[in-house]
Amino acid sequence: MKELELAKQKLLENKQFFKNLNKQEQKSLDGIALKAHDLAFKSFDCLDCANCCKSTGPLFTKADIDRLAKLFRMKSSEFIDQYLQMDEDNDYILQQTPCPFLLEDNKCFVYDHRPKACREFPHTDRKNFYQIRNLTLKNTLICPITYKVVEEIKENLGK
Repeated sequence: MKELELAKQKLLENKQFFKNLNKQEQKSLDGIALKAHDLAFKSFDCLDCANCCKSTGPLFTKADIDRLAKLFRMKSSEFIDQYLQMDEDNDYILQQTPCPFLLEDNKCFVYDHRPKACREFPHTDRKNFYQIRNLTLKNTLICPITYKVVEEIKENLGK
């Protein structure tokens, strides 16, 4: 995808952009990001990409684990043993990528029960957007929507 290539090329520029935002720009970032998020989602279908599901693994909360275990009619401990592992921060993540619940048509087998992290990805409509700028930069390399959001924010701020 061309956006992901552009994101790689502009990574340092975008890092500098977030670093150089003044306090007023940081405060107004939530509204600007939300508008950019809505605009980007109108022009892009996640099912055309699913790169998030193919290349990253979400964090699983206890509620996520319990909900999915119930869906599969198994104990939470069995779900953990079959699908999850602990990362270096002691968070549960998938044992493998791509996600085992990703279907060939890029749809999610557990969509209505998916983890909170999946429901919120790419986090570009989140409050206190400035506080997740490092995550946002990382996500530009994974998600074309995130790249579009960052570019729209820069344009909106005249940067």
